[in-house]
Amino acid sequence: MKNILTYLENHTTDILADVEALVRIESPSNYIEGVNRVQDLTGSWLGEFGQINRHPSPHGDVVHTHIQGRSNERIVFLAHIDTVHPVGSWSNVWSIKDDQAFGPGTYDMKAGVVQALWALNALKSLGITPSSSIDFLLTPDEETGSEVGQPYIEDIAKGAKAVLVLEPPFMNGDLKIARKGIGEYKFHIQGKAAHQGLEPENGRNAIVSAAHLISELVKLQDWDKGTTLGPNVIQGGTVSNVVADHVTLDMDLRIWSLDEAERADKALRAIQPLEGTRYEISGGLNRPPMEPSEGSLKLFDEARKIANEIGFDVGASRVGGGSDGNFTSHLAPTLDGLGAFGAGAHQKDKECIHIPSLAPRSALITGMLIK
Repeated sequence: MKNILTYLENHTTDILADVEALVRIESPSNYIEGVNRVQDLTGSWLGEFGQINRHPSPHGDVVHTHIQGRSNERIVFLAHIDTVHPVGSWSNVWSIKDDQAFGPGTYDMKAGVVQALWALNALKSLGITPSSSIDFLLTPDEETGSEVGQPYIEDIAKGAKAVLVLEPPFMNGDLKIARKGIGEYKFHIQGKAAHQGLEPENGRNAIVSAAHLISELVKLQDWDKGTTLGPNVIQGGTVSNVVADHVTLDMDLRIWSLDEAERADKALRAIQPLEGTRYEISGGLNRPPMEPSEGSLKLFDEARKIANEIGFDVGASRVGGGSDGNFTSHLAPTLDGLGAFGAGAHQKDKECIHIPSLAPRSALITGMLIK
């Protein structure tokens, strides 16, 4: 691994320049012009290594590159190129301070894409063919739920030897072996309007019924199992002298296991409304939990050995946030967090990557491709 690390260290300036090129093309979700400009650039880079397939969508294109390895067994690189902040919202779209580079999407997760690209560059320069073929998938809408990306992700993961997710590692640099599943629910609470002063007894207050619903929802949490239900957005009523006849409530569900997802879903749908009001529920599990498997734990063990050989250590973390790895973990061994080390995900003017870590983290990806 020393020759690979040396090669990448000698190209740190080039790696950083490629990160800058991607970051300067702002690509928030649903901004199709920016998303497709990023895909133009990634496609030009990856075209050196294999066949490019590009799939248009209303949210921007999906780019898939197939790279032939020594065998027809497949490894999947999984990444998204959409970001969260509107165009122009950062004070400076790109800046460097000491050993950190700042910009929208640096950490989550454009630098991870570039690291994988330079892993391929390292192998090509040193005359090494990857042990398995590679399917490199870049999707445009992970930050908004992966409606476009999910079918491509699940299709490409079927039969894969491994899925390596280029999301950033945990804040201390650890790789990710588990992620919570995510449910998104919307409740419509229907009541009956009446004059609050003249005949409130003829009304049925939807806000009061929503308060009852919320109190029942939070009882379904199980802190020991990591199950949380967050009724975090509520809107309703008209004016203060009219009994509220409608409320909408948005709720976030997080779970470590499918069993907990099923328990919570069944229980929340069984909650009875107050007399004279009605509940309508839509939504459900958006991303299944990324649960550790024997295969994913073996991937982690291999990655840790490679990292130690390079000169650093990684642990195995479990995180509450989801990624596209949630869609693949039940289809193929999945290891997440192979992207760039940094901090400040989704934080305007604070998101950054650690420049000195670009070479060793790229070397880790390179080692995974070799072994």
